[in-house]
Amino acid sequence: MVDHSMQPSGSRKSRRWLSGLLVLLLIAAAAGAWHWHSTRNASPAAAGGEPAKGRPHGGRPGGNPMRPGFGPSSGPTPVRVAPATVGDFPVYYKALGTVTATNTVSVRSRVAGELVKVAFQEGQMVKAGDLLAVIDPRPYEIALQQAMGTQAQDQAQLKNAQLDLQRYKGLFAEDSIAKQTLDTQQALVNQYQGTLKTDEANVNNAKLNLEFTQIRAPITGRVGLRQLDIGNLVAANDTTALLVITQVQPITVIFTLPETTLDPVLARVHSGATLPVEAWDRGDNKQQASGVLASLDNQIDTTTGTLKFKAKFDNKDQALFPNQFVNVHLLADTLKGVVLAPTAAVQFGTNGTFVYALDGDHKVKIRQLEIGASDGNVTVIKSGLAAGDRVVLEGTDRLRDGGAVEVVNGADDVPTTPGEHLQGKDAAPADKEAKSGV
Repeated sequence: MVDHSMQPSGSRKSRRWLSGLLVLLLIAAAAGAWHWHSTRNASPAAAGGEPAKGRPHGGRPGGNPMRPGFGPSSGPTPVRVAPATVGDFPVYYKALGTVTATNTVSVRSRVAGELVKVAFQEGQMVKAGDLLAVIDPRPYEIALQQAMGTQAQDQAQLKNAQLDLQRYKGLFAEDSIAKQTLDTQQALVNQYQGTLKTDEANVNNAKLNLEFTQIRAPITGRVGLRQLDIGNLVAANDTTALLVITQVQPITVIFTLPETTLDPVLARVHSGATLPVEAWDRGDNKQQASGVLASLDNQIDTTTGTLKFKAKFDNKDQALFPNQFVNVHLLADTLKGVVLAPTAAVQFGTNGTFVYALDGDHKVKIRQLEIGASDGNVTVIKSGLAAGDRVVLEGTDRLRDGGAVEVVNGADDVPTTPGEHLQGKDAAPADKEAKSGV
């Protein structure tokens, strides 16, 4: 234990001096900080100067008192408007589809041998029956000759047996031979007749194999890349195909629709109507082909809740390619004589869907809507608007019910803020002429 009473008095005095110095430094730092903040936040106007450039009184840097959040506007809001119209609205269902060849055939050789000729070009269109390749036919020609020789021998034996049978019948009528001899000769004739039928089948089989040495196109379509070259030995029904032919005219597209949208489509299908289908590219920017709905699957996929459909396209210009992904537009129905409004004018709020409609020429009024189908550009209006009603397209973020507006013509005439609009109204005529290019 340290006895502080025994410490020297000089040490205690130096400590008190250091503590006092530290307190003075803290006070000076606090005073300097207060002075810096008060000087930075002082208004230039209060000091007798002009307001800082670009900063309005009481606002933030860059503030515009005419924009939302900076106080009420003193003038009407510039807006662009468009009228609601009456017309027919096509109802399209969109889906992602896969182009599928109508028929796809992997061509293989039905006989074994050496590939001696390739009679097609990769990628060319061929017709059913066109020669594609040739297998060495010589072994099969020889086999045919052997089968025909055996057939000729058996024909000669049959003819001899038939002659003997005729003689035995005459001798039996004269009671010169036994009945058993006649029956034995009849059986021999029947045996040769059966053998001759076998020979005939062997000859036909040899002819067929010889014909199979010429490989021909089974369908009309486009030839793919060949898998074997001349000189390769080909096995009968080999796992490696010589080539693949795909039928691309006509061609089909398979796509799916969710079960929640099936009722209108199935109603049209069951009525016997023909439903048009359009195929668009992956970006959904260009239409590639037009066709019709051909068929649909017989059950819904329980894992996805969708039903498969197949559309058929003539594909005369061959714009569709097998296994290509396309956007499918199925025309399910056409709504006749409905009210249509630009989708850009339709707003969504806590009270539902609405638009700002012109009430006269210089005011807007909120109209509550009941909307129907939409294609992204135009929306069907079930109630709330009539043909000819003008609705606001641009400038809706600065509007309120009963607010004053000024209708401008082109998109280039729409100021970005009401402040710019007021500046444009107050601009000198010479400035206006310069802006318009006069």
